[in-house]
Amino acid sequence: MSLYSKMIAILSLGLLAGCSSTDVAQYAQQKPALDLQQYFNGTLDAWGMFQDRSGKVVKRFTVVMHCRWQGDTGTLDEDFSYSDGTRQKRVWTLKKSADGRYIGTADDVVGEAIGHIAGNALNWKYVLALPVDGKTYHVNFDDWMFLMDDRVMLNRAAMSKFGFALGEVTLSFSKRP
Repeated sequence: MSLYSKMIAILSLGLLAGCSSTDVAQYAQQKPALDLQQYFNGTLDAWGMFQDRSGKVVKRFTVVMHCRWQGDTGTLDEDFSYSDGTRQKRVWTLKKSADGRYIGTADDVVGEAIGHIAGNALNWKYVLALPVDGKTYHVNFDDWMFLMDDRVMLNRAAMSKFGFALGEVTLSFSKRP
């Protein structure tokens, strides 16, 4: 096998490993069980940060979320305040499907976000149209949320493009009493 062939094989394995993901089903026995419609109902506060692929914190932010459900359809109205003084709004519409998945849409989500719940965990996969320096990039998100108790949820989302890691978003949600 030539050196070129070996390099292609190693790169291919690396890309395949980067595409693999943990199966949410492994959390099926974890407690407390996440009821998305119950947790994302009312007002929540969140604190988060974006880290680049080297781990450097690039941006910090807070979020106030106003959440409500009507039947199997929920609205998550998010107001972001970033450490650089900028603000952003995102409004998610979530729909519970017959097979137990959740489908999410928002103005800056390309297509649909697909969510699966098991035990205390929720895994979303989606593409976000992310504006950076006057350009918009379509970035893949592998977004994991873990319910810690009835008020606190932790969230970690890996961002990638073409199978290459771009960074991570970490959030802590707190549900107001």
